[in-house]
Amino acid sequence: MTEKAELDVARVICSLAELPEGSCRGFTLGVGDWPLHGLVLRVAGEVRGFINRCPHAGHPLNLRPHRFFTADGLLILCNSHGALFERDTGYCVAGPCAGQSLAALPITIVGGFVLLAQDYPLPEP
Repeated sequence: MTEKAELDVARVICSLAELPEGSCRGFTLGVGDWPLHGLVLRVAGEVRGFINRCPHAGHPLNLRPHRFFTADGLLILCNSHGALFERDTGYCVAGPCAGQSLAALPITIVGGFVLLAQDYPLPEP
């Protein structure tokens, strides 16, 4: 979704140029002991966001920065236990949490930047 609004730098995840079609990036927003860890991906022209936490054991999905996809790039992979998630919905199609889903994050595009939507609370210190 593209919106015209003032840019809230505390919610900026990356520039849209840093998220080319078919790619995925991890991010951290907020301060304190429990910042928000998430991932954004761009597929079929749409930008989607999810919390970077596997529903199976609560582990981060990636072991290396920005590495969330399977080798063929068709699914999101939990590198801890091998769960596989659909890129567009976050639904787990295989693995120990089959039938569960990644928690979606509301994403907006403002002035060429990918942001966490204003209605989602940022963690406080």
